[in-house]
Amino acid sequence: MRGTLLRIVLAAVGGGLVFLSFPPRTAWWLAPIGFAVLGVLLHGRRMRAGFGFGVVWGLGFMVPLLRWTGEFVGLVAWLPLALLCAVMIGLGTMLMARVSTLPGAPLWMALLWVGDECLRGVVPFGGFPWGKIAFGQPEGWYLPLASLGGAPLVGFAVALTGFSLAWLGRNWKLALPLAVLPLAGALVTVPFVGTAPDRGTVVVAAIQGNVPRAGLDFNAQRRAVLDNHVDRTLELAQAVADGTQRQPDIVIWPENSSDIDPFRNADAAAQIDRAAKRIKAPIAVGAVVVDRSDNLPRNTVVLWDPEKGPVDSYTKRQLQPFGETMPMRSFFRIFSETVDRAGTFQPGTDPEGFAMGPAKVAIDTCYEVAFDGVVRDSVLAGADLIAIPTNNATFGFTEMTYQQLAMSRVRAVEHGKAVVVAATSGVSAIVQPDGAVTARTGMFTPDALVAELPLRGEATLATRFGAWPEWVMTALGLLAVAFGLTVQRTVQRRGSRPAPGAGTGEEETDGGPAGAA
Repeated sequence: MRGTLLRIVLAAVGGGLVFLSFPPRTAWWLAPIGFAVLGVLLHGRRMRAGFGFGVVWGLGFMVPLLRWTGEFVGLVAWLPLALLCAVMIGLGTMLMARVSTLPGAPLWMALLWVGDECLRGVVPFGGFPWGKIAFGQPEGWYLPLASLGGAPLVGFAVALTGFSLAWLGRNWKLALPLAVLPLAGALVTVPFVGTAPDRGTVVVAAIQGNVPRAGLDFNAQRRAVLDNHVDRTLELAQAVADGTQRQPDIVIWPENSSDIDPFRNADAAAQIDRAAKRIKAPIAVGAVVVDRSDNLPRNTVVLWDPEKGPVDSYTKRQLQPFGETMPMRSFFRIFSETVDRAGTFQPGTDPEGFAMGPAKVAIDTCYEVAFDGVVRDSVLAGADLIAIPTNNATFGFTEMTYQQLAMSRVRAVEHGKAVVVAATSGVSAIVQPDGAVTARTGMFTPDALVAELPLRGEATLATRFGAWPEWVMTALGLLAVAFGLTVQRTVQRRGSRPAPGAGTGEEETDGGPAGAA
């Protein structure tokens, strides 16, 4: 019993180490150690014990990672979401336990981790990929791999490193000849990412107007939020006129910078138009627009030309469940009336962004940056620059905004494009194609970032391959599970039990939190 409790504690610590590798901390190297702990715990366990250890490990990771979800609504959102993510991790570790004694076990286990992340990216309710391991690696050895195989390849490399460390610990006599592996790992720092401006450059301004107050009711003062962004843009225009700031070619406002529909409110339209004319550049305005066809809201970015007014729009495609939408509203209302705060937003379908000045800008609004396919589709529409308008005011001073900025950095490397993050309350940032942040704002302070950025049309291998690396890795992991199950059935039919290390994963029959054999 004491040994089981120790393993449970160790599982929680392992997951906690992975959490500590995520921003705003820069301890990216803790993630492989967390996976090494998981590898030690899963080796030779039954599948049900593998599930139990995975859930505990997942809770150690997800509970602190997702604390921001409960900042203003309490435990009702935070802990159930963390538990759901942990259970889905447990499904993956259950299969990892099955292959943990096969030859090449670290490889198969890492492939299954990719499959687990793939599953969490699509279910339930459209998926929740927030805890992808790649999003904790915006710097360090593994980041350049994003340009080759996207976020899945980064997650695979981190998991493979950790599981290999666990294998070396069990096979220490082989550790010396394999000591050259860290040198091979260092080769990951080779700059795979191109940064040359093959389509010229553009001067971009990201406006952070700030909000009157943090919290769920920040938009109760919608006009104040709009005025803040107008005022900050006018201040920038004055700085340009005074010669203390460069004239921007394009301007990016955040998501929800105008929660007053400018197509229905002439005064809001006049304010935006005033700002565009003064700054003498097109503005991408994050607005809530009510569609006349169904009278339902859309989370929209409106392209506002200084001469022509609104000329184009992009509607957010990947909506946030339990925020912008509310699945199974009547059911979840049984547990909390807070669900009625969730919106009735309708998703868009067109991934194409805007032609703004010399740039073709991909627009990926807030939550969308977490989804591989959503960002990739917007880039494939011909973009040479990525803009992430976002609103993090509903999450206060939590780590959410830093986690989201890390995603933007990974996307920059993945697609070889500069990224402009414009947030209502911070953190706004300028990200180079190699993932480096060259300018950023503080939180809950008005500011404006102006930078000249490269325009890059060249597609990375990750952009060209699309989802294929993830699918192939997932399929290989599942094939390994099928092989392991086949071996187990064969042994059972023969009525014998394999010796330790024979490849069935049954060396130990208990010791897991899911119960004894």
